[in-house]
Amino acid sequence: MSLDSPSALQIDGAPFRVGIVAARFNQRYVEGLMNSASTVLRDAGVTEANLAVVRVPGSGELPTGAQLLLRKYRFDVIIALGVVIKGGTLHDQLVAEAAQQGLLRVSLDTGTPIIAGVVTANDDAQAELRCLGEINRGAEFARGALEMAALKKSLSK
Repeated sequence: MSLDSPSALQIDGAPFRVGIVAARFNQRYVEGLMNSASTVLRDAGVTEANLAVVRVPGSGELPTGAQLLLRKYRFDVIIALGVVIKGGTLHDQLVAEAAQQGLLRVSLDTGTPIIAGVVTANDDAQAELRCLGEINRGAEFARGALEMAALKKSLSK
């Protein structure tokens, strides 16, 4: 696990429309990611009017949720949040890989940056640390979203 995240850029989020697609599975952890991400977005100036949140059952449904959201509204960036915890089978790997690949496909097909905020963990302790503890992945996902929205805007001129 890398703790060498890039330094945060100071980006004015006021002009950006941000969509969040969040899984309901492992809800406690996903809520932690959402709370951290929302705080960073609000602190950067993203208004409630420019923020939309939709829920999907699990991480495997994040790509479809993102695609449906983008069919209805125009966003500068989407943040997809989910948590996949290893179990006794390969199911966790299949779900995480499908979510990542699906989100990439939707992003490339639509031209809208999508932050694939799917945290994978070996157990609850790892999920707790990454979603509710000192490794603040939700904030990292939000900062990445702001940076990608700014990049999209600067290259669209």
